Amino acid sequence: MLPATFKLCAGISYRHLHNMTGLKRRAAITIVQELNRFAFSRPGPAKWINQVRRRSSLLSSRLDENPFSEMEMSYIRQGEEALQKSLNILEEQDGWKTETVMDNGDKVLSKVLPDVGKVFRLEVVLNQPLDCVYGELVEKMEQMGDWNPNIKEIKILQKISKDTVITHETAAPTPGNIVGPRDFVSVRCSKRRGSTCVLAGMSTTYAAMPEQKGVIRGENGPTCMVLRPLTGDPSQTKLTWLLSIDLKGWLPKTLINQVLSQTQVDFANHLRNHLTNSSASAQAVSC
Repeated sequence: MLPATFKLCAGISYRHLHNMTGLKRRAAITIVQELNRFAFSRPGPAKWINQVRRRSSLLSSRLDENPFSEMEMSYIRQGEEALQKSLNILEEQDGWKTETVMDNGDKVLSKVLPDVGKVFRLEVVLNQPLDCVYGELVEKMEQMGDWNPNIKEIKILQKISKDTVITHETAAPTPGNIVGPRDFVSVRCSKRRGSTCVLAGMSTTYAAMPEQKGVIRGENGPTCMVLRPLTGDPSQTKLTWLLSIDLKGWLPKTLINQVLSQTQVDFANHLRNHLTNSSASAQAVSC
């Protein structure tokens, strides 16, 4: 009877207990430990003990491999969804219309998608290696408002994993206050695949950051930035930024499109200037 009971418990645990948290998770791990102790304390353990130990060891590893709550897993899935949707949009080369081409080669294109609306695509080359650009956009994300006047503040609300965070971004007022105060709550996902980095995101809900009085909560996503070493010159970085955003409120589409296109051009200029100044400061310190 006892062996059969343990087999039944192990079978149930294998399918379900890896979703448990808190005391239930601790109890499951304790059972695994007790089974191990019991098996080693008896000379010549029976075959069923070995079977339970193998299955329980697998259960224990599954519990350790998935330390996230159901809500955290939801955010991780949202980030990965934003990444996949963004890459799918960028991989489709047809239908892009040129919006702006700057003298330095910076380019903004646009495209209208049935289920998303109008999206914008910035393509620039930065005279800095990929790791420097990645550091500014990901590792120093909360300092972005120091060099980009279009952003008032970016705050990380929660770090879900090494790849996924929840952020709150407050946009700075536009000249003449043409576009009123806007903020965004987003899930952001960063992945490195070989020499390519992808920084993706989309709007989400976060109970600890409800809508603010006097500020319109905008929606963005799927959106992403793709960083690659420039072909033939790894000391430079090719940056592609897919921007998909709904500012909400009563704003003419022509005005919104103009603001978003200019926002991408401004971003490239601010980032380039910041990278140049940071590099110069670093060289001065090393000297």
